[in-house]
Amino acid sequence: MVTGGAGFIGSHLVDTLISRGYCVHVIDNLSSGKKEYLNPSAIFHNMDITSSEAYDVLLSESPEYVFHLAAQADVSRSTKWPFEDMQTNIAGTLNLLEACRHFPVKSFVFSSTSAVYGNAPTDFIDETCPPSPISFYGLSKFTSESYIKLYGDTFGIPFSILRYGNVYGPRQTSKGEGGVIAVFLETLMKNESLKINGDGLQTRDYVYVQDVVEANILAAAKGNQHIMQIGTGKKTSVLQLINLLQNVHSKKITSFHAQDRQGDIKHSCLDNRFAKRILTWEPQFPIKDGLRKTYWSYTS
Repeated sequence: MVTGGAGFIGSHLVDTLISRGYCVHVIDNLSSGKKEYLNPSAIFHNMDITSSEAYDVLLSESPEYVFHLAAQADVSRSTKWPFEDMQTNIAGTLNLLEACRHFPVKSFVFSSTSAVYGNAPTDFIDETCPPSPISFYGLSKFTSESYIKLYGDTFGIPFSILRYGNVYGPRQTSKGEGGVIAVFLETLMKNESLKINGDGLQTRDYVYVQDVVEANILAAAKGNQHIMQIGTGKKTSVLQLINLLQNVHSKKITSFHAQDRQGDIKHSCLDNRFAKRILTWEPQFPIKDGLRKTYWSYTS
């Protein structure tokens, strides 16, 4: 069962699982996912993760593996509507966990985020860094993590929590966490200037979507009540991103600076050594290669 299986990361995960012979069910309300991203071999349930229908589907299908990717993932939106953010991210997760209490799920794999750390005291973050979210989105994800751990301890639900860096790749929309690459590419396709929030020196750990998919699948098989960071361990600034894009874009890229976004963190780079050791996982796509593949997906 993949929640958010019509979304950016979820649809790539569904495609890969189906290509490897799994029967895959998808729960998605299509609020941000797209029906055209749904694999035709997936069994689709058009519903909200907070609904009783979603609870009932989990009970009736009793999947071996639950990959929970559905979320409200827009930092700015979480600041405008914290209650809505809480309902989707926390109440939705609880609804799924409650269902998982009643059948022998082998693994509950949760998509979390480096946003749980807020402005961390170090630029290179490992799993021992204390979470201190500065956005309601980060807070809702960290709260969901806490519920998952307690459900695991109390009811014996096996879980893996994956804290992603900034995921990018084909099918990403210009909205949501980590969407700067999608924003830039959509802007370039319109022949418009790129808007840089702040000075452009803010850094992120950009990880390609297929690397994240592989981490999810490995976590379902090898994770055991672990919290792991899924990133490249390398930081890239917004200005560096633009330079990399210029290498694949035929026209001269122009840009302008605007104010910083409220709730955004300045620097974030994830130590991925724990995930490498536990999952025997290794990111396969350097930023220049992943960016090139993503760019061509927008032009094809």
